[in-house]
Amino acid sequence: MKVRKRRFKKQGEAQNFWPSFTDMISTIALILFFLMILAYVQNMVTGSNLKYAKQQIEDTEDYLQNALGQLKDTQQRLEESNEEISRAEKNLELLMDNLDKVSAEVERGEEALKLSEIQIEEQKQIIAESNQELGRLRGRLEGIALLRLDVLTKVKNSIEEELGKSRDSEKDLVSIADNGNIIIDEGLVFDLNSFTVKSEGKELLNELAIAFENVLDEDDVRANIDAISIQGHTDSLGSAEYNRDLSAKRAVEVVNYLLNTNEDLEDKYANYFVASAYSKFRPIDTNETKDGRAKNRRIEISIILKDSNIRNVIEEYLNESMDVFSE
Repeated sequence: MKVRKRRFKKQGEAQNFWPSFTDMISTIALILFFLMILAYVQNMVTGSNLKYAKQQIEDTEDYLQNALGQLKDTQQRLEESNEEISRAEKNLELLMDNLDKVSAEVERGEEALKLSEIQIEEQKQIIAESNQELGRLRGRLEGIALLRLDVLTKVKNSIEEELGKSRDSEKDLVSIADNGNIIIDEGLVFDLNSFTVKSEGKELLNELAIAFENVLDEDDVRANIDAISIQGHTDSLGSAEYNRDLSAKRAVEVVNYLLNTNEDLEDKYANYFVASAYSKFRPIDTNETKDGRAKNRRIEISIILKDSNIRNVIEEYLNESMDVFSE
């Protein structure tokens, strides 16, 4: 009985062994399958991570390269800034040097300005003195210029005192024109188209000769007179040649009559008288009317002053001025 039981147990044990081994193999296969799946997943995850990591590394390299480029640019700008600072420092040194020079120049300028102010005051004094000299010169030149008018005025007054007014009480026998010359109406001395002195004109010329002698007897007056010009003028009627001949003959006739009627005038002062003819070319009024032509037919007397006297006055003034500046 006991032996049978042992055999039964052994058979029962042999029957349960194979199912357990199969289960174990299945389990191992399942585990290997899961391990393979896990490895595959892990490889996929690892590959993705590696790709991401590689991209990150590339991005990091790009970033580092950009950062390095910016660093180089920054370093270059820094070097340029340092150079600018160096140049600015040099310029500042130059400016400081120039400032010192300018300050020195300003000081010298202030000193020069003070000297200039002193010189200006001296120049003002010289100018004031020069103005006084110019005033005196102007007075002397005006005196010479007025001498001509004064002589003619004396002659005119002398004639008027002796002969009085002409037939027309509103008209003078002689007048002084704007140019300072004495004007004698031709009709008082000559008939139309004639150069023969008529009786009424002789009386006028007699007094004119006496007046000129009296004026020329004055040493101061005579010293400044170069010539007394007797001028003949006509109207525009007739040719220029005819009028030139007529005006010349009338001027010469007046000079001859003045010197012939007063021998003292001829003996003492004949060298002062000159005759000139202007024909119709210096009218004082229109030739379109009868009255205008009558005014243009005239004898005109001009006093010509000596240029040398005027030059002497100016030279004397200049010499005196040079003496002032040399002092």
